[in-house]
Amino acid sequence: MPHTHDIHLNHTAVYASDRHWSAEFLATVLDLEVGAPFGPFLPVDLGNGVTLDYYEKRDEPIQPQHYAFLVPEERFDAMIARLEAAGVTYYADPGHTDPGRVNTLFGGRGAYFDDPDGHNMEIMTRPYVRP
Repeated sequence: MPHTHDIHLNHTAVYASDRHWSAEFLATVLDLEVGAPFGPFLPVDLGNGVTLDYYEKRDEPIQPQHYAFLVPEERFDAMIARLEAAGVTYYADPGHTDPGRVNTLFGGRGAYFDDPDGHNMEIMTRPYVRP
């Protein structure tokens, strides 16, 4: 049997056309801080040992990715309020067809929104139940 519980994601690079703008955007929504630059990277520490290292890529288009964040229920409303204050539309679904609404998947709440480079960000208060 594989030892899956001793392997953890430590960091991943997030491509951005402007690493400062994108890192500050996410940090503001999630109520986190942007760390000090580390070489070409600008880190946002998620607090569970995982860091998103924003990396500026200006020579080609950014290929949008999906990033999902498990957030405390008691902080969810404030995150939605920060999206609204920034004029960022959030959606109940990953295809962005249900604007201004949140979902209630798995007994929690969740929403999707685009970051400045079109990465499809998700905040959710309950993890997905997998078969």
